[in-house]
Amino acid sequence: MPAYRAVLFDFFGTLTCATRRGRHHADVAALLGCPPDVLTDVLDRSFYLRASGALGDAVDTLRWVCEKAGGRPESADLVAAADSRIEAVRADTRLRPEAVTVLRAVRRRGVRTALVTDCTHELPAFLPKLPVAPLLDARVFSVEVGTCKPDPAIYLAACRRLRVTPADCLYVGDGGSQELTGATRAGMTAVRLAAADLDRHLVFNGDRGWRGPVLGSLAELPDLLDGVRSGTAPPPRAAGCGT
Repeated sequence: MPAYRAVLFDFFGTLTCATRRGRHHADVAALLGCPPDVLTDVLDRSFYLRASGALGDAVDTLRWVCEKAGGRPESADLVAAADSRIEAVRADTRLRPEAVTVLRAVRRRGVRTALVTDCTHELPAFLPKLPVAPLLDARVFSVEVGTCKPDPAIYLAACRRLRVTPADCLYVGDGGSQELTGATRAGMTAVRLAAADLDRHLVFNGDRGWRGPVLGSLAELPDLLDGVRSGTAPPPRAAGCGT
């Protein structure tokens, strides 16, 4: 494998622990006037539509979701629900204990970092408050660029912002949204994070056929970079079951 000038990270399930929807989403459903299970079903079915920004801003997106879920909230309740949803997604988000340490280690090696993630409007709202934020040289959110993984455009957006070529990049992700296949097709080297907790992770369109390199822990990444730089990188482990 080549030496890298940049490492691109997925967010949910990669820089964070496994993510599931928690109890705070019931507060969103209450403001929208629809049953929580119906809201969850609509959210699941519409993820890529919402994450591509196709439905407008956060309030317009929730208005569409609410119509599909059978709710008829007042405008003020929609605004409150959009704020409540930011808090709900934030409550579901727990950074991996090693995330900050790994990002610092990557940057100490002279390698740039970027976030490339499929997400709805909530993550851009609260990411600046997380300790990983100042350690990311670029942030590419699907909801802002108008396309989701595995579209090559979302990876190439990160390359432009970092001023690197795809061949300069290592992409790290848990495999959701066929992100590893997409990164490879865009000309990058991709490695799958197969942390034990990801069996409980909420995943859409998983990269189940991935047979490329695998990390058992995000903490293994700096050693991988050192091995690549010195030409002594260990052979990639075989992939386990896809997420």
